[in-house]
Amino acid sequence: MVSSLLLLTLLFSSCTVQPEPLQYGKDVCHFCKMTLMDKKFGAELVTHKGKIYRFDDLNCMLNFYNSGYEAPETFQYKLVVDFTNPGQLIDATNAFYLKSSALRTPMGSEVAAFASKSSLDKHKKEMNGIFLGWGEVVTQYK
Repeated sequence: MVSSLLLLTLLFSSCTVQPEPLQYGKDVCHFCKMTLMDKKFGAELVTHKGKIYRFDDLNCMLNFYNSGYEAPETFQYKLVVDFTNPGQLIDATNAFYLKSSALRTPMGSEVAAFASKSSLDKHKKEMNGIFLGWGEVVTQYK
């Protein structure tokens, strides 16, 4: 009985789909094939089956997301890097986005993601940008 429970626990724990941290200087963008270098930017899509796609800039992720290669409902996780916490992945659908020509992003999207509205507002004043929500950034790259 105990061995059966242990076996079931191992089977279910090995099937858990989780995002993985981006490895800057090592990971390559699935869309543009550039090496991820700038820890203030990056994104990750994870399917329900555990396939992970990594991106160096938001526009690379969104161009792939909108390409039809994988249906949007295929993704269990849609993640972007929090500009104020380099390398830290946050939920892309709940993030706050700033578009500004003052942002020098890896592939020229000029968009940064923020975990909180207050962080976005602070940078918005400094960079004279505009606020975008998830729906707006998704449609911007269709």
